[in-house]
Amino acid sequence: MRTSLLRCVLAVLPLAIAVPPPVQAQDAPAAAAQAVYSKEQLDQLLAPIALYPDGVLAQVLMASTYPLEVVEAARWVKANPDLKGDAAVKAAEGKNWDVSVQSLVAFPQVITMMSDKLEWTQDLGNAVLAQQQDVTASIQRLRQMAQSAGTLESNEQQKVVVQPASTGTTTQTIIIEPAQPQTIYVPAYNPTVVYGTWPYPAYTPFYYPPSPYYYPGYYPGAALASGFAWGVGFAAAGAIFGGFNWGRGDIDINVNRATNINRNFNANSVRGNSWQHNSTHRKGVAYKDAGSRERYGRSNNPPAEPVAFDGWPLEGAVSPSVKGSGINRQCGSACAVVSDMGQGRLPETSNFVSPPA
Repeated sequence: MRTSLLRCVLAVLPLAIAVPPPVQAQDAPAAAAQAVYSKEQLDQLLAPIALYPDGVLAQVLMASTYPLEVVEAARWVKANPDLKGDAAVKAAEGKNWDVSVQSLVAFPQVITMMSDKLEWTQDLGNAVLAQQQDVTASIQRLRQMAQSAGTLESNEQQKVVVQPASTGTTTQTIIIEPAQPQTIYVPAYNPTVVYGTWPYPAYTPFYYPPSPYYYPGYYPGAALASGFAWGVGFAAAGAIFGGFNWGRGDIDINVNRATNINRNFNANSVRGNSWQHNSTHRKGVAYKDAGSRERYGRSNNPPAEPVAFDGWPLEGAVSPSVKGSGINRQCGSACAVVSDMGQGRLPETSNFVSPPA
């Protein structure tokens, strides 16, 4: 199949738009702030991952803004099942992916979920680009809920640090770190259990069952009575370069660590350790909201000619409707391109209610 076809699958979710000639995204004037997602929608989006360790979570948020590369990385992980942790990141260094995407091959269960839940991944990335501070506020809100429910606490896999409210605020900050810095565990959990009674029945988050391969002892169909499953820890300290400035509501990066992961990382693009979206790695996927289109879209023109993508054929695909997140549009032959990751169809999605473009 061709890269352009996969791009079409991702591009049909927001409205397609025409874009003017390329400019540097960071030089484009910032558009006026626009609330694209409500608090309820953000909590629904973030609930499946808000209890990840801070570093892994920050890198998931970055990578979600590059959905095409996420699918490519998930296919690479599937083709290399014996590679995990830092070894997988090292083996993938020749790939032309953003450093955030490359880093997540260290955690195959995470990148696989992002590919399987492709529509959710794109919604998450759209939220990160349009409302980064609201996204970080949602994470803290969800962690407070889990703490109140008695499910978020330190153990052999993680260290939960609660920082008191700073001057002028009434909200404490909850940080999640690996219990042992060299070994990183990513929990699998049921959002409808770990957060207590879910406050928004119309916006129920999805539950992604853990794979027994990465979570020994779990079997398909089993319920997580405690809400959490702790699987295999990965030697992946070298894969972590992201974090948060919770006071500012920013996603931050460690430039030196990012450069160690990906020698093509442009350290000069970083401003005060704050992460900057690189529209080049968006690879033509349309931006949802007007503000993001103004900031990044003009440097996001797709290639004029289609490029072969791992030999997937152009012919033989069908033209189903794209369903889920309030979208039902005909997308032509591109709808079936995620055959390996979605078993011949677009991935199933939760009942996420997508706002209008």
